[in-house]
Amino acid sequence: MTTLDAPLVKVVGPKAAKKLAALDLHTAGDLLRHYPRRYAQRGELTDLVGLAEGEYVTVMAEVEKVQGRKITRRPGYLLEVVVTDGRGRLTLTFFGTGARVPERELPPGTRGLFAGKVSFYRSGNGIKRQLVHPEYKAVDSREGADAAREFAEELIPVYPATKGLTSWQIGDCVRMALDTVDMGPDSLPEAVRRRHRLVGLAEAYRGIHRPADMAEAGRARRRLKWDEAFVLQTALARRRRDASALRATPRPPRPDGLLAEFDGRLPFDLTEGQRAVGEEIAADLAREHPMHRLLQGDVGAGKTIVGLRAMLQVVDAGGQAALLAPTEVLAQQHHRSIVTMLGPLAEAGRLGGAEHGTRVALLTGSQGAKARREGLLDAASGAAGIVVGTHALLQEHVQFADLGLVVIDEQHRFGVEQRDALREKAAGGRPHVLVMTATPIPRTVAMTVYGDLDTSSLTQLPAGRSPIATHVVPTANRAYWNRAWERIREEAAQGRQAYVVCPRIGEAEGDEGDVIAGEQGQDQEQEQEQEARRPPLAVLDVAPKLSGGPLKDLRIGVLHGRLHPDDKDAVMRRFAAGEVDVLVATTVIEVGVDVPNSTVMVILDADRFGVSQLHQLRGRVGRGRHAGLCLLVTDADEGSKARERLDAVASTLDGFELSRLDLEQRREGDVLGSSQSGRRSSLRLLTLLRDEEIIKAARTEAAALVDQDPELVDHPALAAELAALIDEERAEYLEKT
Repeated sequence: MTTLDAPLVKVVGPKAAKKLAALDLHTAGDLLRHYPRRYAQRGELTDLVGLAEGEYVTVMAEVEKVQGRKITRRPGYLLEVVVTDGRGRLTLTFFGTGARVPERELPPGTRGLFAGKVSFYRSGNGIKRQLVHPEYKAVDSREGADAAREFAEELIPVYPATKGLTSWQIGDCVRMALDTVDMGPDSLPEAVRRRHRLVGLAEAYRGIHRPADMAEAGRARRRLKWDEAFVLQTALARRRRDASALRATPRPPRPDGLLAEFDGRLPFDLTEGQRAVGEEIAADLAREHPMHRLLQGDVGAGKTIVGLRAMLQVVDAGGQAALLAPTEVLAQQHHRSIVTMLGPLAEAGRLGGAEHGTRVALLTGSQGAKARREGLLDAASGAAGIVVGTHALLQEHVQFADLGLVVIDEQHRFGVEQRDALREKAAGGRPHVLVMTATPIPRTVAMTVYGDLDTSSLTQLPAGRSPIATHVVPTANRAYWNRAWERIREEAAQGRQAYVVCPRIGEAEGDEGDVIAGEQGQDQEQEQEQEARRPPLAVLDVAPKLSGGPLKDLRIGVLHGRLHPDDKDAVMRRFAAGEVDVLVATTVIEVGVDVPNSTVMVILDADRFGVSQLHQLRGRVGRGRHAGLCLLVTDADEGSKARERLDAVASTLDGFELSRLDLEQRREGDVLGSSQSGRRSSLRLLTLLRDEEIIKAARTEAAALVDQDPELVDHPALAAELAALIDEERAEYLEKT
C-alpha cells in the first residue's frame, strides 16, 4: 500500500505518471482529487449538436456509417466514421494505413467513447463537426436482459483530459490508485462527520470515482466539498484569531470636533443607510484592533461622504487619513470635492481657514515640483489630516506623521501588494482600512461569504439622485443605432450632456485603453470571443466621425489616459462647466467623475468591457435631478455569452448581484492566494454560489474547533492538510491581506 502523498510513478508507473504530469497531477492524492467532470451511461448518448469548435471532448455515440477509400496523395487511405446520438452527427476522420484498425473495430451499430478536439469543416451546403484521429473505446453489449440492463445503467466517469491522455486512461489510473492507496487518518473530525451525516474519506473517494448510482456519487461529492470548505475555514478561523492580536490606535469620535461641525454644515440630510453604516464604521474605529471593512454601495449611493466622515473622525482623534484613488482624474476630483465640502475646515493655518480645521493634501505622479513638495511636507508634518492621492502615495519617500485610516476607492484597481505598501506607512500599530466599491471583484464576494471580511452596504439612493435605465443596442438594427445618436441630440437640445465611451484610445500600438492593473474586465472566454474580430473602436477615430456625422454641430470633447494631466483636468472642467455637450472618452471616466447635468451614456463595443466596468461607467449619468440613460452598443449575437452579460447588466442596478454574476462566470480565484480569477483555485468541487450552506456550516464548525484547539494538536491530520494547502506564498499573502 502507498500513501496519498506518494509520487504517481510508484502508483501507475513512469509512462502514465509522465502523461498525468501534463495535468499537474504528481501524487496519488492529486490523482484522486482529479474528479470526474460528469458521468456517462452506456445506455445514454451524448448530445452532439452542442459541441463547440476547439473543445476537447469525450462523447458517447453510436456508429452509423463507416466509409474508407484510397486517395492518390499521401498518406494513401482515408477513413470516415459517422457517429450519431440520434439527432446530431459527428465525423471521426482517420488517415493512413493505421485507419484499417478502427475500420475493423468500429462497425455500424457499435457504441463507444470517442475523445478528441472538435473541428469544423465545410461539406456541401453545411458545416460539419469532426474529430481527427480520435482516441476511442468500444462499449460492447452483454447478453441476457438483466445483464444488458445492468450494463447499460452502469456509470462511466468522464474526466477532464488532455491531448495524449484520454478520460478512460485516467479512469484506469484512478482504479489502480483506489486499489493500492491507504487513505490514512481522516482529516475531518469524526464528530463533524457524524453531525452532518458525512461518509468516510475512503468511501467518498470510491463513491465519486466508481459510483454504483448517482445517489452514491452525490454523497461522495457532498463529503469532499465539506473537506474543501472545512480546511479553508480552519485556515481563515486561525487567521481571524491571529488578527485579533494585532493592535491599532483607537480613534473614538469627538462630540465637538471637525466631524460634528461638518455634519452641521451639510446642506442635505444623510440617508438612513449612510447614518447606520457610519455608526458601524465609527464603532470599528474606536476599537483597539484594526478595522478591515468593505463598503459596498451602488453607483451614486453616497459612499464618498461616508468615507469622508470616517476620515474626519480619525482627524478628530489626532490621526491622519489617506484616500487612495486609481486614476489622477479621480484623485483630483476627490480632492476638489472634499475641499469644497469642508470649506474653511480644509484651510487650517491659511487666511480665512477655520482655527481648528485641517488641510487636504493632493499627491499624484504628474504634479509640479512645488506642489509635490508642499503635499509631501503637509503629509509628513501632520498638517494635512487628509491626504488624497494615486499610486504616488505608495512611494517610499511619502511619509505620514500618524496614519490612522486608509480609505481605498475602487479596490479592484489595486493589488494586495499595493494596499499593503500603504498600510505599512503607519508608525504605531496597523491603520484601520476602509475599502469602497460599487461592484466587488469575485474574490471579494467570496471573502464575504467565507466570513473573512466585514461588509457594510448602502442600498438607498440619496435625495436628488435619479434612476438609470439601461438598454442593449444591437448594431445590426440600424434603426436602434440611429436612435442612440438621436437621444443624445434630444438631451443636448434640453441643455443636458452625454458621454460616448470607447474601449481604445487610437489605432497605434499601445493604445489599448485606460484599464489599470487589477481587474481588467476580461475573462478568458471574452478574450477568445474577440480574437477573430475587428479591432475595438477608438476614441481618436470615433470623435471626428461623430462631429462630422450624427452629432454634427454639437460641442465634442475628448478624454483619454494619454493626455497630459493638465489637459485632462481642463477637459473635465469644461465638461463640468457645461462648455462641452458630448465627451468621447475611454474608461478614464469609469469612477468618480461627477457631472450632475450628464444624462446619457453610449458605450460602444460594450461586450468588450467587464461587468464591473459597465456598472461603474453607467454610474456617471443620472447623478442629478434628470433620469439617466445608458445604451450598450454591441455587435454580439443574441444568445452568445457576450450578449448574456450585457442583458444581465441591463436587467439590474444591484452591484452585488452583478458581482455574483461575474463570480459565476469567472469563479472566485484562489481565496488563500493571489490569483484573481478562477483558473488557479485550491477548490475543485466547492463553488461559492451553489454551496453557501456548506460553507457557512463549515465556518461554524471550524471556528469552534480553533477556539478549543488553536494549534490543532489534537487534530494532526487536519494540521497536515492545512500545511499542504498554505504554502509559503499563500502564507505571505494572508499576512498582507
